[in-house]
Amino acid sequence: MHDRTPDLLPGQRVRPGDTGPEADAAATPSGTVSRRRLLGTAGATGLVLGAGGVAAGYTAGRATAPESTPVTPLTALGTNRAKFHVKHQPGILQPAQAHGHLAAFDLAPGAGRREAVALLRRWSTAAERLMAGEPAPHEDTAVSRDAGPSGLTVTFGFGHGFFSRTGLEKQRPVALDPLPEFSSDRLEKDRSDGDLWVQIGADDGPVAFHALRALQKEAGAAARLRWHMSGFNRSPGAAARPVTARNLMGQVDGTNNPKPSDPDFDQRVFVPADGEPAWMAHGSYAVVRRIRMLLDDWEGLPLGDQEAVIGRRKSDGAPLSGGSETTEMDLEKLTASGKPVVPMNAHARITRPDQNGGAAMLRRSFSYHDGFTDDGAPDAGLLFVSWQADPLRGFVPVQRKLDRGDALSAFIRHEASGLFAVPGGAARGEYVGQALLEG
Repeated sequence: MHDRTPDLLPGQRVRPGDTGPEADAAATPSGTVSRRRLLGTAGATGLVLGAGGVAAGYTAGRATAPESTPVTPLTALGTNRAKFHVKHQPGILQPAQAHGHLAAFDLAPGAGRREAVALLRRWSTAAERLMAGEPAPHEDTAVSRDAGPSGLTVTFGFGHGFFSRTGLEKQRPVALDPLPEFSSDRLEKDRSDGDLWVQIGADDGPVAFHALRALQKEAGAAARLRWHMSGFNRSPGAAARPVTARNLMGQVDGTNNPKPSDPDFDQRVFVPADGEPAWMAHGSYAVVRRIRMLLDDWEGLPLGDQEAVIGRRKSDGAPLSGGSETTEMDLEKLTASGKPVVPMNAHARITRPDQNGGAAMLRRSFSYHDGFTDDGAPDAGLLFVSWQADPLRGFVPVQRKLDRGDALSAFIRHEASGLFAVPGGAARGEYVGQALLEG
């Protein structure tokens, strides 16, 4: 056994007259043995090696009941709390958190509308409690017992197959029709689609995992996990000032995201109160894509070539036409040789709303890293999540344009896809999707 001077607990002090290991630790230099401990252990090798007698009794009587220490309050990060009962479900308007989980479930064989109602009730109750920093309703695992809410959000959506499984085909939105095929897709069926979709985000990893595990357990026999993906973003406070996030290619990503202050923001992102179907009022449609980045190829490009692919400077996200990150891109500006400063196939040029009939979407994504392939290449990229009032007017036009000639396409691979109808937030006393399932 190693005999070392015990450390003081944080905030613990030794007062005159104290005895025991704490006093020794405070009174002796690091790495030395106090006179009291020397006398207590000299010639007592048998006691120490025997792990019993006085030594064991002292530890049990003294160290397990230390003097009370000051309780360290939660930081601002831990106390951040998102509300569950809101107009739009949580997890759409909040900035993307540092830790995220995306998961899809399929209703179990034989499960139908009644089982779906009970499941959404359980999930909504659990989400409300967890977002408040409270334990899960049943068999809480205590993973996040010491943490606050940490900005946890839980979002629920319905996939195309959910409606036939529950006998609600007539309530299925036209906007939920399957996405068209794109030439760059390399989709894996077992990691795409699903009857039910769950998005979890939090600024603390154990809090996010705790929510994922709780919801999986609450699914019980009603639904089975179809796929799961975990991701991350920069932690709050990691940068000296608020900045647009960077993706794993090192590029500033999200500069032209629509902002809630934009006059047409709600029109682009959310289904109106009088929209169709009625149960989707204040809801949105989530397009989910697992986009692998071919980082070995990308990182082999010279900086100038990387910037030409994107159409923006890597250092600060400013357009190649000049200015700062938020400067309007000048698509007409030419080089001395007469070529566009922003190449015609640059990603930032192609995705602009004015190049796609005004199509726009709110991107709220996570990066991911799932290890390395057999050849050593990183299996990493973007868990792309976009929000729009209608994917046929938001996501689809832009992706079709990218599919026809985006310079970035050579360095990415779309490997999974899903489209989900995300209803508006649940009113107090209701559960998510109640207007659909009981309307």
